[in-house]
Amino acid sequence: MSRVLPITRGRKFAQVLEGARKVFLRDGFEGASVDDIAREAAVSKATLYSYFPDKRLMFIEVFRAELTRETADASALIDVDLPIEQVLPFIVQMISAYMVSEFGVRVFRVSVGESERFPSLAREYYEAGPGQLRSQLIRYFQRCVERGELAVNDFELAADQLIELSSTSIHDRAVFLGPDSIDKELLRRINRGAVRMFLACYGVAGASAAAGSGAGSTRAVAE
Repeated sequence: MSRVLPITRGRKFAQVLEGARKVFLRDGFEGASVDDIAREAAVSKATLYSYFPDKRLMFIEVFRAELTRETADASALIDVDLPIEQVLPFIVQMISAYMVSEFGVRVFRVSVGESERFPSLAREYYEAGPGQLRSQLIRYFQRCVERGELAVNDFELAADQLIELSSTSIHDRAVFLGPDSIDKELLRRINRGAVRMFLACYGVAGASAAAGSGAGSTRAVAE
């Protein structure tokens, strides 16, 4: 990205961007042709070029728009004032569901496939997606420690571990075999196991007894 060209935003800008999005997520940067993008967007090539002077600039704009759409925002769950045994299963479910979704898999494939061509965008992908989720989890775990629900010394490691536990086997399977290879039962097994292992490592015994939960609640989530 040595030279930045201006982007014109007009009446059909969103239409062009959506057409480019579909083609880039399907074919990647190299495989996407301007003809295919114009056809998908239902506009002429002249209209396409009036908004985006070149394909590279179009890809950058599409990718950044996708980063905004795909950011895993767990803040609504993290701010809920409920025992961790009740909140954690939903956080794990949110992480795993996104990772095996058609949208999540396509964005991941394009991000990895174009990381050498667009290294700054690869960094943006990490910071806006996995990096932001990681920061949200760290803040949440810090609150849980303050409430006496968790015993965590390394918050960054704990956040990374929960993300990895939530994606055990299913992320690779979705990337290489497709999202349809993940059935609901497998997803439930992974989610239950992630919650059970995380609380077994970091949970404080009896921390939620006052809220009527305790060890029995943890077992109920895991089973």
